[in-house]
Amino acid sequence: MRAFFFGLGFSSQAAALALATGEPGISISGTVRTPEKADALAASADHVHLFDGTAPGPTLGPDLQQASHLILSIAPGTDGDPALLHHRADLEAAQNLQWLCYYSTVGVYGDFGGHWIDETAPLVPRNQRSDRRLSAEQAWRNYAARRGVPLTILRLAGIYGPGRSAFDKLRDGTAHRIVKPDQVFNRIHVADIGRVTALAARQRLNGTFNLADDEPAAPQDLITHAAALLGMDPPPAIEFDKADLTPMQRSFYADNKRVSNAAIKKALGITLLYPNYRSGLAAILESEQP
Repeated sequence: MRAFFFGLGFSSQAAALALATGEPGISISGTVRTPEKADALAASADHVHLFDGTAPGPTLGPDLQQASHLILSIAPGTDGDPALLHHRADLEAAQNLQWLCYYSTVGVYGDFGGHWIDETAPLVPRNQRSDRRLSAEQAWRNYAARRGVPLTILRLAGIYGPGRSAFDKLRDGTAHRIVKPDQVFNRIHVADIGRVTALAARQRLNGTFNLADDEPAAPQDLITHAAALLGMDPPPAIEFDKADLTPMQRSFYADNKRVSNAAIKKALGITLLYPNYRSGLAAILESEQP
């Protein structure tokens, strides 16, 4: 397998690790936005290329043309998906392309007033970011259909993991316990993203799937639980209407839904490594121990 990642970020690095762990000798290549990030990842991938999405990456063509599995983890811009915009010719030249994966977001569904939804729910995104994701999903469906290549679209819930969790925010003093009545979110541990991506790649899974935990929960409950695990007092509760939030932060609270993950678990025959925030946070804390 020759895997190429557009965007070697938090989730993609977990997927690359899961792929390499299960299949010795796999080739891993991908893109980052800055030279500093390329240097940091040099030891964990065969080739790391610079690509910021505004112009073609000058060096990535040969690796992309040789890719058998392509994972896309970069945000679409106003003009569409950067990989399709700037590297369609290289994609067309990838004669051994066997599978595509696109990381999307559960934000494409919009608001359902806290009710349970699955992949059959209507798509009514409530912000421009999710609108762009929805357009990018369809662009990749069209491309995959034309090439006759299976495509897995993973609609991800809120991503957390080691180095990017409530623990970090509590420790640096940026955690907030904002209370909006009846508001819930799903989350997904980055290790589950990596594992599911690797399994889907090996099976060349085709279709659109939610990837979220089993237990949507109120955001203030997670902060309270994380603080208890650290032996800290939680930050004071703040009513949502009185919270000092940026427009982007406030937009996340516009969507309220419980997202089912039954389809991806059935398709791959798995349960999640971390089915709720309690198990995920416990694992993160344990990984920090000497």
